[in-house]
Amino acid sequence: MVNSVSASWLIPTQVEQQIIAAIDLGTNSLHMVVVKVEPTLPAFTIIAREKDSVRLGDRDLISGNLKLEVIDRAIATLSRFQEIAKTYNAHTTIAVATSAVREAPNGRDFLQQVEAQLGLQVDLISGQEEARRIYLGVLSGMEFNDQPHIIIDIGGGSTELILGDSHEARSLSSTKIGAVRLTTERVTTDPISDREFEYLTAHVRGALERPVDELRACLQPGEVARLVGTAGTIETLATVHAREKLGLTPSPLTGYQLSLKDLQEIVNRLRKLNCVERAAIAGISESRSEIILAGAIILLEAMKLLGIDTLTVCERSLREGIIVNWMLSRGLIEDRLRYQSSIRQRNVIKTAQKYQVNLEHSDRVATFAVALFDQLQGKLHNWGVEEKQLLWAAAMLHNCGYHVNHSAHHKHSYYLIRHGELLGYTETELEIIANIARYHRRSPPKKKHENYRNLAKNSRQLISQVSAFLRLAVALDRRQIGAISQLRCQYNPIIPELHLYLQAANPDDDCALELWSLDTKKAIFEAEYGVRLAATLDSTLSCVG
Repeated sequence: MVNSVSASWLIPTQVEQQIIAAIDLGTNSLHMVVVKVEPTLPAFTIIAREKDSVRLGDRDLISGNLKLEVIDRAIATLSRFQEIAKTYNAHTTIAVATSAVREAPNGRDFLQQVEAQLGLQVDLISGQEEARRIYLGVLSGMEFNDQPHIIIDIGGGSTELILGDSHEARSLSSTKIGAVRLTTERVTTDPISDREFEYLTAHVRGALERPVDELRACLQPGEVARLVGTAGTIETLATVHAREKLGLTPSPLTGYQLSLKDLQEIVNRLRKLNCVERAAIAGISESRSEIILAGAIILLEAMKLLGIDTLTVCERSLREGIIVNWMLSRGLIEDRLRYQSSIRQRNVIKTAQKYQVNLEHSDRVATFAVALFDQLQGKLHNWGVEEKQLLWAAAMLHNCGYHVNHSAHHKHSYYLIRHGELLGYTETELEIIANIARYHRRSPPKKKHENYRNLAKNSRQLISQVSAFLRLAVALDRRQIGAISQLRCQYNPIIPELHLYLQAANPDDDCALELWSLDTKKAIFEAEYGVRLAATLDSTLSCVG
C-alpha cells in the first residue's frame, strides 16, 4: 500500500500548554505573535503581537541584494523579538521568510547570518507554501461553514489569492505584485501623476488576470464565494473607512466589511495626496503612507476582476498559519483542519502521479529506506523523525526524472522536485529532498556540485548519509517486482560490519539480481559510514524492522 510507513512518523501528542512565538519576515514589516497553545481543545490564544517596519523589500536596485543597513535593522528587530518572546516564557520560536528574502541573491546569506548571530533558524518558504499557511491562519479565525471563500493577502512583495471552503484549498497562487515592490519599481511622482496611476493600474490588472482566471475555474457552477482580506494594507484601508464612517476602529477588526464602491472612493482620494498628506489621515501610519496607494490599487483591481463588491476583513493570516502548521505537524489538531496533517504525504503522492512514477516500486523503495533509517538510528546515525520524512519523500520521488528522459534521470529528478512546488515543505527542505533523490545513483555528493555546495554543512551531512540508505533501498527492488519482502539489520561495531538479512517474497527466487545490485552500490555506503556491508537471504525473518 502506498505511503504505508507514514503512520510511524507521528510525533507523540504533548498535552501540556505551551508558549510558542511565530515570526514572519515580510517584505514591508517583521511581525511576531506569541501564543499559548492548548492541545486539549485544540486551540491557541494570542497573548502578544509585535511589529517593526524594517522594509526588507527596499533592496539594491542594481544587484537586487538586501541592503546592509536593512539587514542590520532586521537582525536588531529579531533580537528584540527574541527578548520579548523570552519574557513570555516562549519555549519555541518559529520563523519564516517570504518574497523579499526569497528573491534576493544574498537572501540565504542573510538567513545564515541570522542563525549565526542569534541562533534563530528562519525557514524560507515558497509563494504557494506561503498561501497555504495564510489559508490555515484564516481558517483558525473564521468559520467558513463549508462555503467557498476567496482570500486575498496583499503583502509588500507579493499578493496571494486562495480559494477554499474549510477543506483543502482548491486554488493557491502567489503573484509578484506587492505594495512595496510596486511603489519602489513603478512610482516616481508624489502625488502620483495621472500617467503613472493609469500605468500602475494596468500593470496590476495584467498581473492579476491569470491567477484570478485560474481561481474562478475552481468554482463550481452557481457557487458564490465570499471575499476575505488579510494583512496590513487591507487592515489599514478598513481602519481608515471605519474611522470616517463610525468614528472609531472596531476591535476586533475581523468581520468588518468594505465595499467596492467605498474602496474606489478611497483610492480616488489617495491618488490626489502626497505621502505627507496621506500620513495625516487617521489610520494611516507614516511608514504605511508611502505604499498604501499601490496596495489599495491591487485590492481594487482584484475585486473588479473577481466580480465581488464586498470584502470582509480577517486579522489572522500568515503568522497564525505558522502556528497552525506547527500544531498540525505535531498531531495536535483533530478538528476540521485534520486533513492538513497529511499535507506532505498527499502532495508527494500527487507529484509522483503527475510525473507517472511507478508508485508500487517507489513505495517499496521508501519502505526499505525508512527501515534502514529506523534500524540504524543510534548506531550509524542520529537523525530524527523530521529527517526521516525527507528521506521518505525523496524515495517516493527518486525516479520522477524518467518523465523527462531516462538518461541522467537522477538529475532531472532533482530539478522536478526542486521546482515542483511541493506543499508543506520549506525551501531548504525541498532542496534536501531534491538532493537526496539526485544522489540515489551514480556519483556521491560532491562539493563541486553547485546544488550540494550551496547548502549548510548540517544539510550536506544529512544528504550524504541518508542518500546512502536510498541507494541500498533502490538496489533491494532492482527488478521492481517486490522480490525482497523484508529486511533486518545486524550491526557489529567491533569489526565494524553491517549485515543485511533479506527475505525473498518467493522462496524459489534466489534474488541474484538484487544481491548483485546491492554489491555494486554498497561502496558509497561503506565509505560514508566506515563499515563493511554484507547481505544474505534468510527465510526466517518475521518483520521489516
